[in-house]
Amino acid sequence: MPLIPLCGSKWRLGLVVLLVCAVIFELDAQEQRTTPRRTPKPSKGPRSTSKGPRAATVKPKIKASPAQALLTQVLTKGKFKKVGETISVQTGDTLELRCRGKPVQWSVPSYLEEDDDGRLKIVQHERYGALTLVNTTGADTGEYTCYPMYCEDKDCRKEYNKAVKVFVFFPDPQELFVPSSNYYDVIQLRTNWPTRLPCQVTSPEAKVSLHREFPPAEVAVDGTEISFDVKKGFTIHRPQQHHAGFLYCVASLGSLRQSSIKYMLIYVNYPMAPPAPVIQASSSSVAVGENLRVSCTVMGERNVVTEVNWDYPAQEIGRPLYTQESMSPVSGGPAQQQFQSVLLVDEVRDVDSGTYTCTAQNLQGAKSVSTTVKVVPKAKAKKP
Repeated sequence: MPLIPLCGSKWRLGLVVLLVCAVIFELDAQEQRTTPRRTPKPSKGPRSTSKGPRAATVKPKIKASPAQALLTQVLTKGKFKKVGETISVQTGDTLELRCRGKPVQWSVPSYLEEDDDGRLKIVQHERYGALTLVNTTGADTGEYTCYPMYCEDKDCRKEYNKAVKVFVFFPDPQELFVPSSNYYDVIQLRTNWPTRLPCQVTSPEAKVSLHREFPPAEVAVDGTEISFDVKKGFTIHRPQQHHAGFLYCVASLGSLRQSSIKYMLIYVNYPMAPPAPVIQASSSSVAVGENLRVSCTVMGERNVVTEVNWDYPAQEIGRPLYTQESMSPVSGGPAQQQFQSVLLVDEVRDVDSGTYTCTAQNLQGAKSVSTTVKVVPKAKAKKP
């Protein structure tokens, strides 16, 4: 084998090895130039422990309030409709409502709450509550409400301001009014307090009028003194004496015409405020054997009944006392009257010393006022 070619081949191999080593060395140097050096942080020395260990700050978890409830009606499987203020469902059909929220609580007409016959089913799912009512009748007509619940641990409360409600009519071809077990209802008419006559119909299409039984006449509904709402009935906004008596409603739809139950309206003159009695004794110091008069005066509206009751020291031992009551109109202002009750204590004794309390009460409330009377020994007559 020739010597020169072999030596040339070894020389070329060595040259390649040197070139590869040079390239590797250059890349390593370049990487060291581009990589920033980490400078160790200077030590701050040992920390002082004079203030004790630092407590960890934990931010309190605030639970978000549930969003506004969304109420939908299930029309068919997989088909939903957002409800408005009212909806109509034919009697016999199934009412199915869904309310978004976890959890939610339902409110239904009192008829359904009291008569649990298995037709009403309420289920809470993962993200919504479902209400299902089967075999529906006209008696199911009323308001259905969904309340989102705000819960902390096991304590839950209704979010009234986020509730959503719908009034559901169940039109019945045979019954225009929601059935009632009563032949008549007694309703109290209170002064300056709106009074409602339900007259609840099963169909929003029914025409409803208000009538007086005696003398027979239709009552005018002007929208101001008396108004009508198909979801609520008739409202007498400012009841007066002439509104009292027997009233009833008449509904008509197509060729069907029916009357409601009767409402017996009783007028009661309610006062504007509780009484404000004033008490006064004939003397704060009375000698044994003398007479004592303690008066309780109440100013109020005319035709308003005011009751006055007394508490006195000798009541504990059963000593009977007497009262005088009087009532008189007050002129020169609005229709007012003065009621006065006077407690008479004849020939006072030591047991009559103490606190006298007058409690005046009307339909709006009661208030008590007191005064103290001291009984002193009878003065001895001076010798001439």
